[in-house]
Amino acid sequence: MKLDDVIARLLADEAIVYPTSTLPGLGARPTARGLDAVFALKARDDRKPVSLAVRNLEQAEALVDVPALAYALIDAFPPGSLSLILPAREAVDARLGGQAIAVRCVVHPTALALVDAVGPITATSANVSGEEPALDTLVCAERLALPPTAAAPGTCPGGLGSTFLRLEGRGEEAEVMVIRAGVVPSMDVMAWVTSRTA
Repeated sequence: MKLDDVIARLLADEAIVYPTSTLPGLGARPTARGLDAVFALKARDDRKPVSLAVRNLEQAEALVDVPALAYALIDAFPPGSLSLILPAREAVDARLGGQAIAVRCVVHPTALALVDAVGPITATSANVSGEEPALDTLVCAERLALPPTAAAPGTCPGGLGSTFLRLEGRGEEAEVMVIRAGVVPSMDVMAWVTSRTA
């Protein structure tokens, strides 16, 4: 599968659709122009930040402070099941969260190839806000009036999105808060946290 056209669009700060382990993602580099494209296509409220897809937490460290607890969480739950909201190293566009950024370690081979090629990209679902997303990336691109070359081919399994956790504090003092339950139930996260402090 050739991703050259999709990567070229990303490098031009245009939006693309890509497969993930749950729902198709709407991706762009986290630049002002890239975010403009994503938010316009989704008709999304500027006050609702989008998360970023990364290969791993090491890649995210260029943007956010990553406590040891974050690595432990990622290791404790299924790959791609968590989005971690972490303190930004410096203030960013409010559409990314301002003082904090949500990062998700992707596992789909195509998503990994894209973030390897261009760095972190947005990880919001590929649909107009409030509409049910399709599972095929080409269908999503068509619904968003994007050309076929904007879609990295793939069909996603669907299901619940990632569970969003906010980590506050540093080191062993960091606290975990469930912001949005998803594929990992809140009680599973809190049971894990309790077991670490018991």
